[in-house]
Amino acid sequence: MPIGVIVNCLAVLAGGLIGAALGERIPLRLRKALPLVFGVSSMAMGVGAITGINSLPAVVLALILGSAAGELMGLELLIEKAVLGVRKPFVKLRKSEGQPDGGDEQSEFTGKFVSIVVLFCASGTGIFGALTEGMTGDYTILLTKSILDFFTAGIFAATLGYLVAVVAVPQFAVMILLFLSASFIMPLTTPAMLADFTALGGMIMLATGLRISGIKNFPIANMLPAFVLVMPLSYLWTLFIS
Repeated sequence: MPIGVIVNCLAVLAGGLIGAALGERIPLRLRKALPLVFGVSSMAMGVGAITGINSLPAVVLALILGSAAGELMGLELLIEKAVLGVRKPFVKLRKSEGQPDGGDEQSEFTGKFVSIVVLFCASGTGIFGALTEGMTGDYTILLTKSILDFFTAGIFAATLGYLVAVVAVPQFAVMILLFLSASFIMPLTTPAMLADFTALGGMIMLATGLRISGIKNFPIANMLPAFVLVMPLSYLWTLFIS
């Protein structure tokens, strides 16, 4: 049973619903300060994941090629369009409740929302945690992630609204797919490949933390194809070069 996957998704759902319900009742100072803490936490988790890297050139190459592919496909733009489409009924809900529409400009809204979608659905920690639980039954990684996700969802939902809670749906779809496919993927991997996969996730989480903190607006969604490339490149690099 995917306990870690379920707990992680419920944490996002509960945090999103509670944060959106409280809304403006959460002090403004808290809503401004905590995202910086979440950004630092994401960066710290990213740095921790990067330290176990096996083949830095392979990971960097995967990140470059994957980001180029994502840019050419316009993944971030597609996600932003989807966000704007899904956002409309939630905007109407907030207005009907007499709440302002999040207090953000549209571009700032989509930027923040894309960041948390990546953080919840496509972080290296989440992907590796789902694969690990699917293969070994160990859900410790996902339980740790759930704590951060609960508070992150709550604070962002206070500003962005109930749409944050909806992220739990694609998150569950992604993580349960990884959980179920783990028995097929993990036997094909080596410790070195997993280390590089985790390190790539750490790099993307580092970029996500910088974006959440408002330091640099990295196109995080466009980096996601790198996850598909990193393990094959890591294997080939180890086999033929190192």
